[in-house]
Amino acid sequence: MNRSNIQLPLQTGSLTLGFMVWVILSSLIAFIKESIALSPSQLTWVTATPVLFGSIMRVPVGYWTNRFGARKLFTLSFIVLLLPVYWLSRADSFGDLIIGGLFLGMGGAVFSVGVTSLPKYYPKSRHGFVNGIYGMGNLGTAISTFGAPVLANQIGWSKTILAYGALLIVMAVVMFLLGDREETPVRASLMDQIRGVAGNSKLWLLCLFYFLTFGSFVAFTVYLPNFLVSSFGLTKVDAGLRTAGFIALATFMRPLGGYLGDKFNPFKILMLVFVGLTAAGVLLSFAPSMLWYTISCLTIALCAGLGNGTIFKLVPMYFAKQAGIANGIISAMGGLGGFFPPLMLAFLFKLTGHYAIGFMAMSEVALACLILIVWMFFQEKLGLSARIIENAVEGIMITDTTGHIRSVNAAFTQITGYEEHEVVGKTPSILKSGIQGEDFYRELWDSLRQDGSWQGEIWNRRKGGDVYQEWLTISSVKNDAGDVMLYSGMFSDLTRKAGKIKAEPIKE
Repeated sequence: MNRSNIQLPLQTGSLTLGFMVWVILSSLIAFIKESIALSPSQLTWVTATPVLFGSIMRVPVGYWTNRFGARKLFTLSFIVLLLPVYWLSRADSFGDLIIGGLFLGMGGAVFSVGVTSLPKYYPKSRHGFVNGIYGMGNLGTAISTFGAPVLANQIGWSKTILAYGALLIVMAVVMFLLGDREETPVRASLMDQIRGVAGNSKLWLLCLFYFLTFGSFVAFTVYLPNFLVSSFGLTKVDAGLRTAGFIALATFMRPLGGYLGDKFNPFKILMLVFVGLTAAGVLLSFAPSMLWYTISCLTIALCAGLGNGTIFKLVPMYFAKQAGIANGIISAMGGLGGFFPPLMLAFLFKLTGHYAIGFMAMSEVALACLILIVWMFFQEKLGLSARIIENAVEGIMITDTTGHIRSVNAAFTQITGYEEHEVVGKTPSILKSGIQGEDFYRELWDSLRQDGSWQGEIWNRRKGGDVYQEWLTISSVKNDAGDVMLYSGMFSDLTRKAGKIKAEPIKE
């Protein structure tokens, strides 16, 4: 059996179970609070605690996946999760719920396993779509959010939690038997990898974006069941069904976001995502009716899902060699994005009696992300242009309208022998060979001013004194108003293959 072919469905199924277990408490909180007395703040802490530990653990789990492989990490994680599942099935106090919920977070931490492991099996052109498919494991939260209340109605919340243990045992055995035993390890210390990515500003921007997109997904998954019951008077099963719809939409949008990120410019997709999140946050802040509340929540689900898929298309672009630790840090920040908002909403509700300020804050964060992604988009375009110029085999020299050199590329130095700092601020006359007279240069400039370009052969002198022949193309660079701002000269050495030419005296 070719084990590499089944890793995507196998790891996606494993993530689905991990997320099912991760949200047990938020899915059953309406039942649990009937047996265990909990204050509103305690309710928030019980549902938020698994998110906190799951977020923090994503960093080392991503690193361990690179070291030991997905097979070992998934198998061990499911065995570890048996302990909090059993503990919670016997819980009878707030303290029991916090302790069990803390270690339950391992179910969310396994997200780092697949996003680190799966790209090894596919070309870069498919990384966005593959990570999007894997991210559909988010559906596990929908399964628990809808299914757990239905089962709890029949057998009680304690036995419902215990039933998850059987699923964990089955999946641990399946992963142990079918997981890839030959996954290529990446051996580097955790701190070395962290230092390798920590100084890259792109990492922290992606962290912020995922903090918002995945954080809003997790936060609403945790927040909606209890909110819909207490604020709109829905039954627990109805609230679970509606929350499951929110989760399902966000989940199915994730592979679409990855696919669109592969096919189109991912920066533009994220611009649309943050526009949608900004608008939805503003609408929610006005405490709308059930209809508009539903529309806003579904907009958040759609945008969060698209954003989640698209962001992990960008990670391999910037961190091809440190994918494990970068994925771990970014996904950890996304998990923290699901931890803090419910706490903030509960605090603001207790302080003001409504959630408006919290939702408005979400819209402002989305607006900030929109501004930053627009900035990244134009920085990427400028960076691409700079990389093209720097890696061109032809020499390139940029001058201002007065003829003073602004910048040169590496090929310029290779051909002429002059380093950039030796020519910047000077005029191209530093290269004059003296072979062509003043009439030649006068005609060159007349053509450049009249036609906007000049092309032809010219003799220049290297730093070492050797004269060489080059083919030179000069083009004017204009702004939107049609005014010339710069001149770009691109040249290739015509004498390199013919050997050096003896330097001639410079003609005055």
